[in-house]
Amino acid sequence: MKKIMFSCAVICVAVAFTSCKSSESAYRKMYEKAKAQDQTAQVEAQTPAVEETVVAPVETRPATETRVVDNVDNVSVRQESVQLVSGTGIKDFSVVVGSFSVKANAEGLQQTLKNAGYDAQIAYNNTRNMYRVIASTFNDKESAVRSRNDLRSKYADAWLLYNQQ
Repeated sequence: MKKIMFSCAVICVAVAFTSCKSSESAYRKMYEKAKAQDQTAQVEAQTPAVEETVVAPVETRPATETRVVDNVDNVSVRQESVQLVSGTGIKDFSVVVGSFSVKANAEGLQQTLKNAGYDAQIAYNNTRNMYRVIASTFNDKESAVRSRNDLRSKYADAWLLYNQQ
């Protein structure tokens, strides 16, 4: 019985090793395929690629002729009803640089703006329970937009307010 089991095991091992043997022809096919791909890659690398670029004509003008057009009509304006808390008076369009729920914080920013030369004011919005710190106020939207754009260098979140009262 031991001889039969040993013989079967030897036969199984022999069959296993002979059936998994790779043939030389399979290796040769893979080698030739890789060599062909390498040759085509070298040919493509040597051939200069032709790129078509389209260049738009440049129109040059002196700096004195360049006009900057600001589309004031597309600037968003928030409409709120606010009452003046501190300051000289609010016109139709105002540039708001800060909003606070605590009045002391609004007063601190107002003082900073006054030290910087702005006629800063504080307005209160009853519906939102917020104190708005206004850096400048104007009768027309165009002036308010220009002022807001100037203030955005220091106060990035500056926005326009239209007082509904």
